[in-house]
Parts: sequence; C-alpha cells; structure tokens
Amino acid sequence: MRIKHLALVGLLPVVLFSCVSSKKFKSLQSKYDDLNKAYANLQNDLKNCNSRTKDLTDKSNGCEAQVDALNKQIAFLKANNTQALKELEDMSVISGSQAESIKRSLENLGAKDAYIQSLQAALAHKDSLNMALVNNLKGAIGDMSDQDINIKVDKGVVYIDISDKMLFRSGSYDVTPGARTVLGKVAMVLKNQPDIEFMVEGHTDNKPYRRGVLLDNWDLSVKRATSVVRILQKQYGLEPSHIAAAGRGEYQPVATNDTNEGRTVNRRTRIVILPQLDQFFKLLERK
Repeated sequence: MRIKHLALVGLLPVVLFSCVSSKKFKSLQSKYDDLNKAYANLQNDLKNCNSRTKDLTDKSNGCEAQVDALNKQIAFLKANNTQALKELEDMSVISGSQAESIKRSLENLGAKDAYIQSLQAALAHKDSLNMALVNNLKGAIGDMSDQDINIKVDKGVVYIDISDKMLFRSGSYDVTPGARTVLGKVAMVLKNQPDIEFMVEGHTDNKPYRRGVLLDNWDLSVKRATSVVRILQKQYGLEPSHIAAAGRGEYQPVATNDTNEGRTVNRRTRIVILPQLDQFFKLLERK
C-alpha cells in the first residue's frame, strides 16, 4: 500500500507539469523578460534623473550667487546715482548763484588772450627792429673780424663788442686815431635811430692796474667808457641824454683770465642798445 502512495507522489509533478501548456510557459517567460527590461530602463532613467537633479542643483546654486552679485551691483549703482544727483543739485546751485561771475571770468580770459596775442605781436615787431639794426650795423662796419668787433642780439638786447686793441693802447684810456673811424661807422647807424638809447661799458681783464689817478681796473674801465662817450657826443653829434657810461672792471669776463688769449678777449668796450620800453608799450596801446 505504501509503495502505491510513493508511486502516486512521484507521478504527481509529472502530471502537473504536463498540465501547464508549453505555450503559456513561453508567454510567462516573455513577460518576465519584458519586466526585467522595463526595470533596467527605469533604473537607467532614475540614474539620469539623479544626474540632472545634481546639475540643476549646481546651476541653482550658481544662479543664487549671480543674483547676490547683481543685487550688490544694483545697490552700488543706486548709491552712486544718489551721489550723482546730489552733485548735480550742488552744481545747479553753483551755476545759479555764480553764473554772472563765471561769465565775467570767461570775458576776462578772452581779454587776456587778446592781450597776450598783442604782446607777442609787439615782441615780434621789436625783434624785427633789432634785427634790422644789427644788419645795418654789420653793413656799415663791413668785413671786420669778429675778434675785433662782434654784433649780436641776446634776449632782445643788441650788443656791440669792440676789442680794446682797436680803441686803446695798452694801459691807456685815450682813444687811438684809427679807432675813431670804427666809432664813426657805429655812430652813423645809431644817429639814424634818434630815439635809441644806449650804454657804453668798459671791461678789463683781472691783472692789477694802477697809474696816476687811476687806482684799479674799476677806474680804468670807467675812463675808457667815458672816452668813447665823449667822441660819440662831440665828434659825431649823438644826443648825450640818450647815452650812459659805465665801468664793469674785471667782473664780467667772457673768457678765462688764465691765458693771454682769454685776457685779450675780456679787454673790450661794449655798446648796449637799451630796450625802448616806452615805445614797446606804445605799440601795445595802439593794439
């Protein structure tokens, strides 16, 4: 009996399995595979969603930082705008209360500019007169060496330097007869300019000098200057009220006194054409 039961139990799975059709099994197997694929797809979608969520979180944090920065800029611009408005208000107050003063200042600037232009024109005219005088002097004197007589313009002043060897014997203040010819040529040009005023300066080297009533180089330089002045006045008729005589002694050298050549250059008589300030200002007045 027991053997029959065991035989029935062993045959039961076979009978049950044979009861499930092969077609239905395949259908279930297919559904299972489809569910597995769907699950895998969902897992992948979840992963992508998590990644996008992280990106969105990062972007959100970045946007918040940008918003904070923009808010700070807006606050800064508002503050500057307020300050600018205040400055504009202050400017409007200044322009309202001082408009007339500013207008007068601008008018004064225009007048000063016109005055400066007139001054420049007058200076140019004065320079042209000086150059004409220099050219006339050089033309009258001729081809004398610059070592003997030198004519130049420096800072608007005309200088005529005449070497002492052309005018005086060594240690003397008497003008030589030959020097009178040179002085006559200079006097001819100066006489054609009756309004010109000039100064005759005597210059020496630094070698000590004493002779008779002359105590030093100061005395010698003054006596040489007055000797030239007397000739220009008495022999050539230049107006004495337009002439001045001065002695510079040894104190304005143009070369070193350590050599014979330098001392020779320093011993000179200089005629300085004085600036005509009254005529200069008259030029300005006519402007």
